[in-house]
Amino acid sequence: MKFESSWRGYFRKWRGTTAGGPPRVSNEEVFWSWIGALLGIAAVAGVGRLFFAGLDLTLMIGSFGASAVLLYGAPRSPLAQPRNLIGGHALSALVGVLCWTWLHDTPWLAQALAVATAIALMHLTRTLPCRQGLGALIATLGSAEIQRLGFWYVLIPATLGPLILLVVALLVNNIPTSRRYPEIWF
Repeated sequence: MKFESSWRGYFRKWRGTTAGGPPRVSNEEVFWSWIGALLGIAAVAGVGRLFFAGLDLTLMIGSFGASAVLLYGAPRSPLAQPRNLIGGHALSALVGVLCWTWLHDTPWLAQALAVATAIALMHLTRTLPCRQGLGALIATLGSAEIQRLGFWYVLIPATLGPLILLVVALLVNNIPTSRRYPEIWF
């Protein structure tokens, strides 16, 4: 009967531990989150268009949207801090490119190994943000344009883009007295 009770306990965990939804933030918080995300993504897109238009380089990737949610919507979160932002993007991009380089003939394995390995390495380097598995995945299933970048993907966009988002986060998140960014650098 011990087996049966352990299964019940396992499924009981699925219910969660808290009642109700998360608390609503103030209108001021909504405003500054919106401004930060607007300016951050616009800055990455603008720099990409200004400096990389016509080249085989892209500066905007999907994981930047998830980064914007944390940087501007939850700037005090440990996952939004500069170490996680820059380190997580760069490390997962490197892992993704390596997995694609070695395993492109078996895409499903490259994709699974890239995400799993990126998570493990981010745990070990304390750079684990919630969105960087996406950076590794983009390197393995992205467009031909992304895959042609090879190791350039690690620098442009996976390091340069987050650096631009970071500069905007430093500027915007410190305007209101109710916000402070970053909490920690390293």
